[in-house]
Amino acid sequence: MIWEYEEQAAADGYRAVCGVDEAGRGPLAGPVCAAAVILPPGLVIDGLNDSKKLTEKKREALYSVICENAVAWSAALVDEQVIDEINILQATYRVMRQAVEGLSVPADFVLVDGNRSEGLAVPHRCIAGGDGLSPSIAAASIIAKVTRDRLLRQYDETYPQYGFAKHKGYGSRAHYEALLRYGPCPIHRRTFLRKFYEQHPEAPR
Repeated sequence: MIWEYEEQAAADGYRAVCGVDEAGRGPLAGPVCAAAVILPPGLVIDGLNDSKKLTEKKREALYSVICENAVAWSAALVDEQVIDEINILQATYRVMRQAVEGLSVPADFVLVDGNRSEGLAVPHRCIAGGDGLSPSIAAASIIAKVTRDRLLRQYDETYPQYGFAKHKGYGSRAHYEALLRYGPCPIHRRTFLRKFYEQHPEAPR
């Protein structure tokens, strides 16, 4: 992973380049999370990569390294009620914007994972697959993933019958079996369960 995108922004005169990424667009339950990270230029963090390619143990270790070394970092959450109200795409735009706005050192340029964004008030560039290309975005992906996973482990203590600590709200077989038995709990995204209830009208609601 090289600093190509950060260096291009620096060559254009930007001095506080942040990466932003989200975690939790697809789950049936819980919030969507986004993080924004400004790293010192050229910082080498061993093992830094797209969070999806790392083990949970490695993500947790890198989370600490990133927090200790970042110029600034921020994480934001948009909960399941808002997701149901405005849809997951708009919720993702909102949570990314909130993460960038939450930085203690304002970013003057944003590298966004993905191919589109909306509502960012500062200059930005979208990079498809950016979490595997840009150190700043990779760092943001780890902060977002770890933040959300920790929260889902807390939810597992409140709603232990669903297994949130294992599947983090995603639609695993065990999760669907729990829905068939218990129905949804307060953190489920009701709009994400429409197809499930079409296929299983007998399931508790």
